[in-house]
Amino acid sequence: MSRNPHQEPDAGADGHAGGHAGGHTDGDTHGRSDATGRPRPNRDGAAPRPLRFGYGTNGLADLRLDDALALLADLGYDGVGLTLDHMHLDPLADDLAARTRRVAHRLDALGLGVTVETGARYVLDPRRKHGPSLLDPDPDDRARRADLLVRAVRVAADLGAHAVHCFSGITPAGTDEDTAWERLAESLSPVLDAAATEGVPLAVEPEPGHLLATLADFHRLRRTLGDREHLGLTLDIGHCQCLEPLPPADCVRAAAPWLRHVQIEDMRRGVHEHLPFGDGEIDFPPVLDALAGTGYQGLTVVELPRHSHAGPHFAERSLPFLREAAAATPPRPANRSGEPSATH
Repeated sequence: MSRNPHQEPDAGADGHAGGHAGGHTDGDTHGRSDATGRPRPNRDGAAPRPLRFGYGTNGLADLRLDDALALLADLGYDGVGLTLDHMHLDPLADDLAARTRRVAHRLDALGLGVTVETGARYVLDPRRKHGPSLLDPDPDDRARRADLLVRAVRVAADLGAHAVHCFSGITPAGTDEDTAWERLAESLSPVLDAAATEGVPLAVEPEPGHLLATLADFHRLRRTLGDREHLGLTLDIGHCQCLEPLPPADCVRAAAPWLRHVQIEDMRRGVHEHLPFGDGEIDFPPVLDALAGTGYQGLTVVELPRHSHAGPHFAERSLPFLREAAAATPPRPANRSGEPSATH
């Protein structure tokens, strides 16, 4: 698998390893994205490119990062969903720029693509899971979360990542919905400014139980922010099964115009529990067929954060399952790209 060559940059005064003002996207090497990672439909009569599968480091938390990357390369994964966290690439480390350069070189050596994920549980607050959030009453706390996301955007640019993932957070007790949405839009504005500067899409994930929980909620945020170019969507296939009104394959097609990152695992209806493939209710061939039909060429990342105790086992098991499911998909009509739905 080819990636854009990563030039070793010099660290700037802010600790950001600069030199990537144009950003990196897989559109250069994989031909299915524009400058913001927006998927393009397949050309009439053209064979669809294969999906690119990755595995999330939040499901390999018991491994050193270098060992995790080597494992994924040996297993044949196309890339990695890299969660910025204390045990791997610590976004608060004083030498973040130097660490990022080392990881970039390692990714290049192994031929792995990357997306940057920001779901670390305790990276900002050792006593409060995912705290502080973009919705916290204290503006300084909201700013801390926004600063983490800006750091993530800069790391993503220096790694050549195709997107940065984030989520809204849970609405704090005593906060009305309108206020929560105002805080979310305000907090994300500087992050989107950074995303535009670096040329890396910000991919917001609808998360069950959060303020932004569904595709309809994503569209509310998109409209509130004026449909900013670098605001995209992380679609978690399990979450679609859990709570969306549409089947997962239909969710993929409805989300296609905004799709910048995909997470995948099995799940049951109404139960937010990330499950290994085959342990839930999802019929994966139609889902992967729909995803390939959109022309999406970012990574589709296995998301099993509660299975790190057996991470190598599940990483080894997941890729053959996904490849078999993708191969089982029926033939698609040419140019069947995702269309905007009535939900946006």
